[in-house]
Formats: sequence, structure tokens, C-alpha cells
Amino acid sequence: MPLRILLADDEPLARSRLRSLLNDINGEMPLEVVAEASNGGEALERALDTPADVILMDIQMPGMSGLEAARHIGALGLSLAVIFVTAHDEHAIAAFELRAVDYLLKPVRLARLKDALSRIRPLPPESAAGLAPRRTRFTVLERLRVLQVAVADVLYLRAEQGYVTARTREREYLLDESLVKLEEEFAGDFLRLHRNCLVARGHLAGFERSDAGGETAWHALLKNWPEKLPVSRRQLHVVREFRGRVE
Repeated sequence: MPLRILLADDEPLARSRLRSLLNDINGEMPLEVVAEASNGGEALERALDTPADVILMDIQMPGMSGLEAARHIGALGLSLAVIFVTAHDEHAIAAFELRAVDYLLKPVRLARLKDALSRIRPLPPESAAGLAPRRTRFTVLERLRVLQVAVADVLYLRAEQGYVTARTREREYLLDESLVKLEEEFAGDFLRLHRNCLVARGHLAGFERSDAGGETAWHALLKNWPEKLPVSRRQLHVVREFRGRVE
């Protein structure tokens, strides 16, 4: 299995040089660049949504720094090795306090990069799956904050204009994930009502029919929640299945 690598640097040329060095190493050590990021916030997002073994990350980036992103990666318990790649040597102590595998100074030499990567062993697929049980919380990035939202508190997930929002009783949260991926991961917890909406089974109270203008429509009712969620014609089977369980 190739070593899966994330690249995080705010300079496109720096990422391009790393890709070039990695291509030179690829003949001796199987590896694959699976995603890239231009700042610490994006690096954390990619670490959360892209399976990888190691992240090669700059330190001084706009917004969230590489050091801060590494702290969040550690706090979230992600199985991701961190190698810092920077033009500054004054952060070395802080980097190793975060248990970084290595600290490479720019311009990176091929031998140093190869040596750093050689200390990382990619996890076999079955082991990686075992380390990633279904989540109980969504990680939400808001400006420079990282929030944790309990899956059990989410009433529904809705896709609108290319974004997915998670609605709790308090507020909405923006998720950087696709509705299809969320449906696959949480099939036992959420039920599809519409092409753009998944409702939490635990918060579902029932369904209501309305006949307006000769058209029959169904809406999902949530427990102690005023909003009614439309059910598409394609998903009307969920109403029949719900009625069957009640009867």
C-alpha cells in the first residue's frame, strides 16, 4: 500500500517542489499525494475528510498556522504523522513537543525528505478501518475556531447551494462534507427524505399528509420542532415503511 501524503503550504511553488521531490522518491518508495491545502484550516479539513498517513506541512501560513493545525490533529486523535517543512528554524522545539516525526528546513533536500518518510509505515486498509469507528461528533471549522457538534444533537442535514448544514435545536453549523458521504457513514442514524435532506431517525416523530390544489404532499414531523421537512415522491417509501412499523 502506498504512503498517502497530504501537502499543506500557502505557496503553490513550494507544494510543486515537494511534489517533484516525491516523484523522484516514488521509484524507491510507493507513495501518493492524496490532497493539498493552502493554510492550516484547510489542512485540518483535509486531514478530517481524506484518509492519509502523513502530512507535510509548512508552519507560517495565513489564518491557522501549521503548529495550530497540528495541535488540533493531535487533539482529535487522528492517526496522521506530521512532518513540518519550513524556512524557519525557531519553531523546532514547539514542533517536536507536538510529536512531529521530523522538521525539515527549506529548501528541502531529497535525502532528508526520503529519510523522514522512511520512518512512517502506511497502515493496511483493515487496520486503518479499525482505527476509524463511526464518529459521534462532527468537527466544524468557524474562522479560527474548531467546534465539536454531537451527532445525536443534529435534527437534520441539508444540502443547499453546494454546502451542507447540520441543524441542531440551537443553531445551524456548516459542514465541509457531501450529503452522499454523510448518508453512507450514518445510514443507521439518518434517513433520506429528499435529494437535499437527511433527517435524524431519533428526532423523527412521524409524517403528515397535505392535499393542496389537488396535489398530495408529505412532510416529516420532528419531535418538539415546528419546522416540517418535505418528502420527495421518490422517497415516499420511507412514509410507508414508517407506517408499517407503527401498525
